[in-house]
Amino acid sequence: MIKKIFFNSIQNCIEELNRGGIIIYPTEAVFGFGCDPENEIAVMKLILLKNRSINKGFILIAENYDQLKKYIADYKISSIQRKHMFSYWPGPTTFVVPTVPQTYKWLTGRFNSLAVRVTNHPNVKELCNKFGKPIISTSANIANRTPCYTPQEVIKQFGQSFPILFGNTCGRKRPSEIRNIITGDIIRQG
Repeated sequence: MIKKIFFNSIQNCIEELNRGGIIIYPTEAVFGFGCDPENEIAVMKLILLKNRSINKGFILIAENYDQLKKYIADYKISSIQRKHMFSYWPGPTTFVVPTVPQTYKWLTGRFNSLAVRVTNHPNVKELCNKFGKPIISTSANIANRTPCYTPQEVIKQFGQSFPILFGNTCGRKRPSEIRNIITGDIIRQG
């Protein structure tokens, strides 16, 4: 029997996030690992779990732009750039934005920017809404390995160690596109 998989239990996932734990949840394309972006110990556990470089930084996923504002140097984004970004949201496009000096280095890595996304996944929107802030979003896999597209793949790779917010991905075949809001460059094709 799978003991730590919570069928649509957003409350159990929120409790895990509040305890400094890691959760697994469906995103637009793959299953992702998430944790509280303000909990350094949780983020370090996630870095070790994925065998990921701390210099890479992370994506924050949120229900709305207001949840992201404390991390973003919004004044550096022009109204035209903001309108362009909002035309993709909510949705599967991630934008790299300038950060305020207080943004944690464990989120930005070696950069002075941060990758952010306002999701259109209903379960994740509800999760972020009830948690009251964004969560880290990184694919549920060891670095440089294939991401998990189903709960069964997650269990096969990671066992029953993490609560999984059950649900389906939105069916996209590739991870989110990543664009730099300032330069307009496409960093990762979606």
